[in-house]
Amino acid sequence: MGTGLDLPLDTVLRGDCIETLQRLPPASVHAIFADPPYNLQLRGSLRRPDDSMVDGVDAEWDRFADFPTYDAFTRAWLSECRRVLRRDGTLWVMGAYHNVFRLGTALQDLGYWILNDVVWRKSNPMPNFRGRRFTNAHETLIWAARGPESRYRFNYAAMKAENGGKQMRSDWLFPLCTGAERLRGPDGRKLHPTQKPEALLERVITASTAPGEVVLDPFLGSGTTAAVAKRLGRRYVGIEREDLYADAAETRLAAIEPPAEGNLPQVVEKRDQPRVPFIKLVDKGLVPPGTKLWDRHRRWAAEVTRDGQLKCGRASGSIHQVGAQVQEAPSCNGWTFWHLERRDGSLRVLDELRAEFAPAP
Repeated sequence: MGTGLDLPLDTVLRGDCIETLQRLPPASVHAIFADPPYNLQLRGSLRRPDDSMVDGVDAEWDRFADFPTYDAFTRAWLSECRRVLRRDGTLWVMGAYHNVFRLGTALQDLGYWILNDVVWRKSNPMPNFRGRRFTNAHETLIWAARGPESRYRFNYAAMKAENGGKQMRSDWLFPLCTGAERLRGPDGRKLHPTQKPEALLERVITASTAPGEVVLDPFLGSGTTAAVAKRLGRRYVGIEREDLYADAAETRLAAIEPPAEGNLPQVVEKRDQPRVPFIKLVDKGLVPPGTKLWDRHRRWAAEVTRDGQLKCGRASGSIHQVGAQVQEAPSCNGWTFWHLERRDGSLRVLDELRAEFAPAP
């Protein structure tokens, strides 16, 4: 039903997701990430003892009259996503226990080919205030190819490298979006109730796309998918119907500098990456002892020691170990997690130094 218009790259499109998807050209995007309304039906476990809502999730955009209405909506937007997805593209869709099973059924009925279900384990989940259920400490991501014949992209080596040389598992541990990363409204409260952590989207996009490819988010919200895509050198298209969120997403995107041409992060096999121990950079004075390294949001600052280790509060060890400890994650690629501060106050990812230090092939 597309109009034949060119794909509006690097744009936040305002409007209803289904109507907007229908205007996009077919087979035009490489990957889709969707975090649709949960269709919360049982809200008791989300209320505090004083009957106020936890995290503000009781919103109009999340209400559907009944399951048939929600199912019809789900099939409509998933059908349009399959139309705009390239033949060898993949889709990520996430949900909680309220809706993820209905999403899975719709995906299979529409011809998608499910590749994995990934469990996002939250290291700091919202507690269950009434004590009537288990604390809901995870959400599920379904990763699906457009069809069983799709020759989809999976950057296995990049995932293995991020996981310390071991195969990446389908249970991912990340904290909820908090601190400086969390967008706030004019009143100082959380701007969007379900803003996802950038680390989660970084893994999704790194795993299933290459630099220059197009990532679509039909429920863009505060813009996390587009922000991460831009930072990783991907193109993006976002759809958002609420002006408040679309405005925030556009402001967020305007503040991000994309990788310079020729300096895009490349998808390479681990054996092709320069093998440079961090201690070599310390010994050569590129990262001298006492240097402070930061994560990109400046949530943590670690000090470099003389033996090429890091210290950050009680955490100590290699650049990878300390990165994992501060995030409460099972693994971390320290080369891409830690940054040096330039003289002008901007941050430079540590991996750039490794690439410069490595001898030319």
